[in-house]
Amino acid sequence: MVEFFLDAYKNASLTQITLEFIVFVFGILSVWFAKKENIWVFPTGLIATIVSVYLLFTVGYLGDMMINAYFSIMSIYGWYKWSKKENDTEELPITRTDTKEKAIGLLLFILTIFVVYGIYKHFDYEIHRENYFDIIASGIFFTGMWFMANKKIENWTLWIIGDIIVTPLYAYRGLGILSLQYLIFTIMAISAYLEWRKILNNRSLQL
Repeated sequence: MVEFFLDAYKNASLTQITLEFIVFVFGILSVWFAKKENIWVFPTGLIATIVSVYLLFTVGYLGDMMINAYFSIMSIYGWYKWSKKENDTEELPITRTDTKEKAIGLLLFILTIFVVYGIYKHFDYEIHRENYFDIIASGIFFTGMWFMANKKIENWTLWIIGDIIVTPLYAYRGLGILSLQYLIFTIMAISAYLEWRKILNNRSLQL
């Protein structure tokens, strides 16, 4: 197991290793803050996603790069939403998606798949079998981030599904640190879902 991670970085530069480590640390911090419903989820997430955009661009993984570019934009939007007071008194509460929001999420998922696929075609990248998993994960993560920015508990369900897809995908590509990171993300997302559900249920009982 140790050799698997080390072999992937035999020819990697110190800069690449350092940047992947930064993504690893700040990515985990971001998920931890999200679990705790703490607004620091967004500044820590921004650091991780901006660095990821650069790393993924250099290796040509356009689908993953687009995910992280979108994460950066949605982190700014989510930062605004979470910091804005409802009626100038209450913070944005955790809620479940309604029918309209589910429909928007499904539309966002479908549009993302077509857009990412179109980008691969536009830049004339050969689409390998694993890229289709990448494209599907893009749709899942795009929708999950929108739900996260609006504090919808369903965001964690999508993170769990997406993380399960990309963890072996990154391992297959030789990006050991990112693979380990998404494995940790999976565990943390399950824990976060349970914690948000508890908060949501307690809030419902108080109403």
